[in-house]
Amino acid sequence: MSTEVSPNASGQSVQAEGTQPAAPEKMSRESVTIISTLLVATFVVILNETIMNVALQRLMVDLQVDAPTVQWLSTGFMLTMAVVIPTTGFILQSLSTRKVFMLAMGLFAGGTALAAVAPGFEILLLARIIQAGGTAIMLPLLMTTILTLVPMAKRGAVMGNVSIAISVAPAMGPTVSGLILEHFTWRFMFVFVLPVALAALAIGAKYLTNVGEAEKTKLDFLSVLLTVPAFGGLVYGLSQIGGGHGGQAGPGAGAITALVIGVASLAVFVLRQLRLQKAEAPLLDLRAFNFRMFTVSVLLMVVAMMALFGGVILLPLYLQEVRGLGSLETGLALLPGGLAMGLLGPVIGRLFDKVGPLPLTVTGSILMVVTLWQFSMLDAGTAVWWIVTLHVGLSFGLALLFTPAFTTGLNPLPPHLYSHGSAIMSTTQQVAGAAGTALLVSIFAVVSATSGLVAGMSAAFLTATVIAFAAVVLSAMMRKTEGATAGHGAGH
Repeated sequence: MSTEVSPNASGQSVQAEGTQPAAPEKMSRESVTIISTLLVATFVVILNETIMNVALQRLMVDLQVDAPTVQWLSTGFMLTMAVVIPTTGFILQSLSTRKVFMLAMGLFAGGTALAAVAPGFEILLLARIIQAGGTAIMLPLLMTTILTLVPMAKRGAVMGNVSIAISVAPAMGPTVSGLILEHFTWRFMFVFVLPVALAALAIGAKYLTNVGEAEKTKLDFLSVLLTVPAFGGLVYGLSQIGGGHGGQAGPGAGAITALVIGVASLAVFVLRQLRLQKAEAPLLDLRAFNFRMFTVSVLLMVVAMMALFGGVILLPLYLQEVRGLGSLETGLALLPGGLAMGLLGPVIGRLFDKVGPLPLTVTGSILMVVTLWQFSMLDAGTAVWWIVTLHVGLSFGLALLFTPAFTTGLNPLPPHLYSHGSAIMSTTQQVAGAAGTALLVSIFAVVSATSGLVAGMSAAFLTATVIAFAAVVLSAMMRKTEGATAGHGAGH
């Protein structure tokens, strides 16, 4: 199935006169099937991203490795995501929808099967890296497909469904793995996911049709090589700073070196993309930033992701270290917030289609500031029901930010920038998540070492509150965006 958008000789998108890419006003049954298949697949691969966090203690014993080593099962996954996502703009333009889906789910299912039978740590780490390759491709594929198939008036509602995958899946990960580990060995975390992954692969193979048209684009190998030190260095450096490895509170020399290499490589990567744009062959097309609402939305996503990941890491630490809850109880305490965020997504999406982003994002950012500030007041005797209530409040605030930010940011882009815009958003989410975790966990570690756990938690959440104020400012700048007009098509 191809849309009415086709690239001309110069790679620019040519489309009929009008205010938006040629998507029909009503979605066909075929379009609904394609998006539903991609949604289920995305949910499964993102659930897998956080499923390991609770299991690391068990794996240290079973695989006979120490804490810094076992941490690589999470760090390696994040690094692979950070390196692969920037290349997805090119992958989505060069291959058909079916091929990209089969590649993503094939990698994910293959990695999951290998993990389930892994004889030792090295093979398990390789399996996680293969899984991450598939996971990295899935979300940009889903976003690009939605932009191509869904009419402008319904995009908010459909993007609201995406937030189920993005927010409920990570929230459910620790609960699901807690339940599995209570009754089975760690291998069953992969054994239970594998049939769902294979089913999604089979359904996609049968029903998925091609969306849009593949373009002949040249792959710039230097850009691909640069993604490794640029995005990999940033995420690794940040994760090492936040890990507090080796019992040290401050950042080690390795983390600082990785960050310096990351920043320098990122600067070279950006300059390389700007040069390649003149020849219409960038790996990641940065011209999406010429659209003001895209830039504002990306910045808002960065702030929200820093707050979200900080909360996802800090709250379990508080519940387990300060309150003494077990891993399953911790997972269950955080589940209502994750479910609230996901279930509200479609409702907020429909609201967005009616009222635009401004009322939603301003409300969401203020709610985020208030709840994070309340988290900084927690002490050793705070009632668990109040913590759960605050977490639901924070999740509600983030839900009011995510759907409008995604939709407002991607709406004004012309079709040839859809895949690149999706890749940029996904990349910045990864880096922002790592940065938020690193900053807040480092503050927690430093203050805890001198003043105790409660003081460390309070300082970290106060920092998150200050960061969240930036979201209030950015939210106030949000405006409703229309689709790229014919005049905007070149929009540079």
